[in-house]
Amino acid sequence: MTLEATPHAAPVEAPLSVDSGGAGGRRRHTARWIAGLVLVVLAALIALLATRPPATATEVYSPLLGKAAPAVTGTTVTGQSFHLDAYRGRWVFVNFFASWCPPCQQEEPELVTFAYHHRAPGDAALVGVVYDDDASRARAFEVSAGGSWPAVIDPGGQIALRYGLRGPPETFLISPQGRVVGHYDGAVTASFLDTQLAQARAAGV
Repeated sequence: MTLEATPHAAPVEAPLSVDSGGAGGRRRHTARWIAGLVLVVLAALIALLATRPPATATEVYSPLLGKAAPAVTGTTVTGQSFHLDAYRGRWVFVNFFASWCPPCQQEEPELVTFAYHHRAPGDAALVGVVYDDDASRARAFEVSAGGSWPAVIDPGGQIALRYGLRGPPETFLISPQGRVVGHYDGAVTASFLDTQLAQARAAGV
């Protein structure tokens, strides 16, 4: 009798078990950790932007510096006659603004603070000039913010033209002798104006 060899069955491999702690699990854990970190960083950035103080104006060159201040005359938003010459002998900030201008809206409470701190007779004064805006809107803007200084209407933009304005807000510092000694572009703060005023007084310009 011929004996036939019995074929050996191929070994059956055990199924691979899923290792939740393997490479795939580690990748998912790392991705979740990075996503959480990104959210924390974004939240911190948003909080910083929301709470940081607004950027102040910068001092910029003007061909008017050292020269006699151009005339600022006309009617205010409250219907009063105004002449800048009436402020001769006092330091005066001439601020060009518009109710539609976001930086002007940002700086308005600061102007109110500055005007309040310098409300004593003969102290530094603040004068507004309405830039490319409706007089009634400008008046409502001033009243709503508590602005108490004169705001001169500028029909046709003649005052702005004389001062070489590029766009609001812009502010000029006028010396007691009636000369332009400072020009600032952008939204000002009360502390910024106080600093510029102190420096001009110290320089004796």
